[in-house]
Amino acid sequence: MSDAFDYFRAYAVRALCKARSMPRGKMKHLQLVAGRIYNLLKKEAAYGPNVQHLEDFRAAQKLESSLDRLPSERSRGRLAPAAPQGSDREAG
Repeated sequence: MSDAFDYFRAYAVRALCKARSMPRGKMKHLQLVAGRIYNLLKKEAAYGPNVQHLEDFRAAQKLESSLDRLPSERSRGRLAPAAPQGSDREAG
């Protein structure tokens, strides 16, 4: 993994830029945490090849992907009430 430093740096920059554009709150804090994890992994990778940090990288990616899913699930539940399932099928 000679490119690990560059990959982690790119992930860190993207995560931190995304966090800057978010409104204050828990989601922004968690996005910043993901960016910090990527920065720490970047520093680790700069010292030499290390396969042990891949688990941390996958955990940070999992956190970041869960942040992307959470707001959409919340908005569906609050803003769009579920329509009766039978009425759509009978009318068509």
